[in-house]
Amino acid sequence: MAEPVVAKKGAYVLDLEAGEYFWCACGHSKNQPFCDGSHAGTGMEPHKFTVTGEEPVALCGCKHTATPPFCDGAHKQLKT
Repeated sequence: MAEPVVAKKGAYVLDLEAGEYFWCACGHSKNQPFCDGSHAGTGMEPHKFTVTGEEPVALCGCKHTATPPFCDGAHKQLKT
């Protein structure tokens, strides 16, 4: 499997309404941090997640989190 592209070396902190979302796991989406289908051919798939009520979330921008789609600070360990 290919390595994801770092879209942002930090989190996307957003206030999301209740609903289903697809987090971009490959880093190629032009609609970060959400999937726009740019993963086609990468061997990677978006991560579907559900927000049950209006709440702030910190979505991973570096694509190296161990807790997708949420930021776990992995960007602090990246060399680039």
